Amino acid sequence: MRKLIYLALIALCVIACSEPSKEELAALAAKGYYQHLIEGDYAHFVEGRLMADSLPDDYRAQLMESYKQFIAQQQVRKGIQEVRISRAFTDSTLQYTSVLLMLCYGDSTTEEVVVPMVEREGRWMMK
Repeated sequence: MRKLIYLALIALCVIACSEPSKEELAALAAKGYYQHLIEGDYAHFVEGRLMADSLPDDYRAQLMESYKQFIAQQQVRKGIQEVRISRAFTDSTLQYTSVLLMLCYGDSTTEEVVVPMVEREGRWMMK
């Protein structure tokens, strides 16, 4: 009997642990987009936005320039050195998942930002 209980617990753990939750997937995607941002890959960061494929070229260029300026402004705090996932939660009525990311600066300060994420055709995008 004890052996059967252990096998059932192991089976439950394998099932529960094998697939990441939608919150985990959204958080990993948001962190990835912000990693691209701090690495200077502004085009990839823009591509992570919902409806990015329908942005006019001039607006896309303006967005990338504003992200470049944002990163330059962060040098006051010695730049963003790391992005950490704080937590994520889904708002079922608004149909999106909020990801809280911790931006860790070179001067040892941190800032928490909220990134609303939506899933479209199997891909998590910033709202």
